[in-house]
Amino acid sequence: MNRIRRRILPLFLLGLLLFSISLTALAAPGDGDVTATILFTHDMHSHLLPASAEDGGSYGGFARLNTILKEQRTAAAKEGTACLTVDAGDFSMGSLFQTIYTTQASELRCLGAMGFDVVTFGNHEFEYRGNGLADMLRAALASGDPLPAIVQANYTTPAEPNQSQAVTAAIEDYGVSEYVMLEKDGVRFAVFGLMGQDAHDCAPLSGMEFEPIADAAKRVVAEIQAKEDYDFLVCLSHSGTSEESRQSEDELLAAQVDGIDFIVSGHTHTTLSEPKIVNNTVIASVGEYGANLGKITLSKSADGALTIRDYTLLPIDGTITEDPELAAVVQGFQDLVEQEYLSSFHMTFDQVLAHTAFPFTPLSQFAAEQEEDSLGNLITDAYRYAVEQVEGGSGAPIAAAFVNSGVIRASFPAGDITVSNAFDVSSIGSGADGSPGYPLIEVYLTGKELKTVFEVDPSIGPIFPGAQLYASGVTYRFNMNRLLFNRTTDGALLLSDGSQAPIENNTLYRVITNLYSSQMLGLVTGKSYGILRITPKDAWGNPITNYEDHIIHLPDGGELKEWYALATYLASFPTEDGVPQVPRRYQGPEGRKVEVKSLNLIELLRQPRWTTVLVVVLILAVVILVAVLFWRSSSWRRRRIYGKQSRGRNFYRRYRG
Repeated sequence: MNRIRRRILPLFLLGLLLFSISLTALAAPGDGDVTATILFTHDMHSHLLPASAEDGGSYGGFARLNTILKEQRTAAAKEGTACLTVDAGDFSMGSLFQTIYTTQASELRCLGAMGFDVVTFGNHEFEYRGNGLADMLRAALASGDPLPAIVQANYTTPAEPNQSQAVTAAIEDYGVSEYVMLEKDGVRFAVFGLMGQDAHDCAPLSGMEFEPIADAAKRVVAEIQAKEDYDFLVCLSHSGTSEESRQSEDELLAAQVDGIDFIVSGHTHTTLSEPKIVNNTVIASVGEYGANLGKITLSKSADGALTIRDYTLLPIDGTITEDPELAAVVQGFQDLVEQEYLSSFHMTFDQVLAHTAFPFTPLSQFAAEQEEDSLGNLITDAYRYAVEQVEGGSGAPIAAAFVNSGVIRASFPAGDITVSNAFDVSSIGSGADGSPGYPLIEVYLTGKELKTVFEVDPSIGPIFPGAQLYASGVTYRFNMNRLLFNRTTDGALLLSDGSQAPIENNTLYRVITNLYSSQMLGLVTGKSYGILRITPKDAWGNPITNYEDHIIHLPDGGELKEWYALATYLASFPTEDGVPQVPRRYQGPEGRKVEVKSLNLIELLRQPRWTTVLVVVLILAVVILVAVLFWRSSSWRRRRIYGKQSRGRNFYRRYRG
């Protein structure tokens, strides 16, 4: 037995060694292969500083990111592998640093300082409209700092003539192009950029014309293939992927356009632990807010076959030492935020507004289910509080306030809540004056339209991410088993003492919301195929044609921003131990929107809208038609059988006779 073991063991080890060698040979690039590493990010949203993690730690931060970038580039250089660094858009809007977007271009300058080679625009780069983008590009150029190339193939043409000169000139001066050619250590990259349809829909004030991404991609890819000598064709797409195949724009793009090697897929904040492969195109996403750095190593053979050698998401967390040079750059921009923006509000970056003994819903879970949420309740209560404080009792009573989930960009963990934290929650957008942050506006709706707003929540929310609503001053029930566009019932006003009052269909009610939500009402009508129609009005019942005319202003003339409303509301809470405390009532839902899970026929059909009545009538008509056809068929069969029997009896009588 021992002799057998002594003979078999060397053979086994030799076989194992040969097997390992064969695997190494299989994984190694061939002689004619070209290999490159691409480092990528997207949707970093002005997160220059680390953010609080749900597990109590922190993630992100440009100084940490720069440390990892340097390490990866050094490792690639040692291996003799070309290394490209790119970003797929939405590098701005999401923290206080965006307040100096137009004057300092802090985000783009940081990308340049970190050595990014190429970036593209996301929809949030247009939050300050086309002219704001132009100002940012000019500020970046004026700084004299190193800057990345910008590529954009289908979203650089202004739609409004009065915007054309400034925006077009800034884009041309910066050198924004449809694609760029870059060579890294002998490897040639062709890189182009795109904006997706959903991203365009999310930028109602961009003022830019939109070309469908597949059309633009086919055009640019054909031009690159005809004119350029390249090894890898890379697309920076701010379009995204989705579990719903019809909404997964970058997968549809890859399926429709041949020749793209690699797509960095931004916009939907997706994190892909494994890349998607569609039509020989590799699609990758790394998540939002700089939580990860994406790394992919690709090899391409002489016949064009693509091989993934490595795909890794590198976490940017507290274990990473901050790069001191980049940390100093970020600190300089933080000082400018306080000087240029916060000083006018008599606030500072890290000023504590309140303390919460409990965490609010983490952003990763927020709006994941159709349900009430205490963070949404807090924000809408803040809307009403701030407006009432500004008006000092002189304004009309506020019936309701609404916020949609798409504008809520952060949450509060347990602990102190600072000015920076409050801004992060309601950080996107700008007002009519071009200043940072969406302002609050007032509109008037009939009671019937107010009930229609309730219906937007459970009917449009699942169709259009970001449309889920949270409310103050009203209550309603919803049942997802009911027919689409008729899922809500029992809408009522929710009074301060907890009692309810009926909503009268023909009465005008004053409603507070943010500028973005009001401007998305046209999209709601489209998503509902015209079924849900809401026409915001002024106090006299006239349809509103320009929402900016209804912005609520502070006593000094400035716009009442939603972030400032939240900050002042937090600071108004009762003080304990020197710090205002968030009330315990916000620890859980309060019955403003109540889910009913029932298949009871009465529950499914009560309080019907015309759509439900129509469906019921059609169903009854079909049932009646089927019954009539069945009755006629049965009657015909009976007559036929009776006729055969009669002929048989007559024949029998004749035969017997």
